[in-house]
Amino acid sequence: MNKILVIAPHPDDETLGCGGTLLKHFKQGDKTNWLICTEAHIELGWTQEEIKLRESEIDVVSEKYCFNSVKNLKIPAAKVDTFPMSKLINKIGDFVKILAPDIVYLPNLYDAHSDHYFIAKASHSMIKWFRYPSIKKVLVYETISETNFNFSSKADFQPNVFNNISDYIDEKINIMKIYNSEFKDHPFPRSEQAIRSLAILRGSQSGYSFAEAFTLIYERQS
Repeated sequence: MNKILVIAPHPDDETLGCGGTLLKHFKQGDKTNWLICTEAHIELGWTQEEIKLRESEIDVVSEKYCFNSVKNLKIPAAKVDTFPMSKLINKIGDFVKILAPDIVYLPNLYDAHSDHYFIAKASHSMIKWFRYPSIKKVLVYETISETNFNFSSKADFQPNVFNNISDYIDEKINIMKIYNSEFKDHPFPRSEQAIRSLAILRGSQSGYSFAEAFTLIYERQS
């Protein structure tokens, strides 16, 4: 049994990036945990009703994944770049040290959204084994609508790990639909067709019907 942690800059990143993999971990008996880094604020243009709806969506999603724990750092969304990097590292690191996960899933450093970049950058400190000795493996996930929208030459996502999610693709999409304001009809990137098509593409690269792809950046063998 492994203790799993997914770090999500925003609620929905965990599902887009590794929803099928999280469901598979739970099915295999692993303990899964969710660290949400940001939240909606009225000052950022959200209404009180929208904020309450998002909170209820998070509760329902958490139940669907059967997370052992959910932690929200409550940094204002789209404002992570104004948060001191040292404090961001400490906030994430303090939770990780308490949780002591074996496997960590991170957002991609080169995603188009600045929140993803800064969360990923702060989280990269976790590859230091002497600071986080519990961690045996760190993988980076891709987030459709973010990873594929940074057109810099540095941003090319090159996966080297593929996880068969053929038994979980429908459930992943159903969970994504819970985020009503984030899920729209094709050709919107966060649509059923786009999510399913990416899983088909990753499956075709790895010999499965549907797969999620990751970049392994750290692994420590026992």
